Amino acid sequence: MITVHHLNNSRSQRVLWLLEELDVEYRVVRYQRDAQTMLAPPSLRAVHPLGKSPVISDGDVTVAESGAIIEYLVTRYGNGRLVPPAETAQRRRYTYWLHYAEGSAMTPLLLSLIFRRMPKAPMPFFVRPIVRGVADKVKTSYVDPQLKLHFDFMEGELANNLWFAGDEFSAADIQMSFPVEGGQAAELVGPDRPKLVEFLKRIHARPAYQRALEQGGEFAILG
Repeated sequence: MITVHHLNNSRSQRVLWLLEELDVEYRVVRYQRDAQTMLAPPSLRAVHPLGKSPVISDGDVTVAESGAIIEYLVTRYGNGRLVPPAETAQRRRYTYWLHYAEGSAMTPLLLSLIFRRMPKAPMPFFVRPIVRGVADKVKTSYVDPQLKLHFDFMEGELANNLWFAGDEFSAADIQMSFPVEGGQAAELVGPDRPKLVEFLKRIHARPAYQRALEQGGEFAILG
């Protein structure tokens, strides 16, 4: 049986969702973030040296990284489901979005989170204005323009296709859910990006998504 090493409010929620879509039996081992640092507990290092989530165990096989886990699961258990046929435009788009989600989309979101939190970190009072100034400068000159660029790009792509890979729901949509939900949490997905709003409504309505929430527990990202 597959074991999902599940960290609260993390990318491992996507793995639970994929397993529900594939109707594959699994069990969940839960880990809780440190309330102050929001980091994963050291016990995850017993599963994988980096001590991060998601990680799955399938017999004597251990797989880490969201994209690698998705590829492993759909290849071994998908029987052709959730992946467009090989050598098609949809398959090329599928591969692109599967890698884009973590390789490009998440970077500015994480930078935004870091620079938002920097001025709130413990520090001498006389340093705080300097840190706030640096953080604001980086956000306005680099991070915010990058966020606009990427979310406008995603919105434009969904104007041409119902799902990220084409007209059929695929595992690429599961992978892309995390940055889009992160964008919603950061108030980047709203009335001015209606296609992304519709995307979120569609995925949230899927029974497998809802079952995964029941398994994973409360889910909030980029808070």
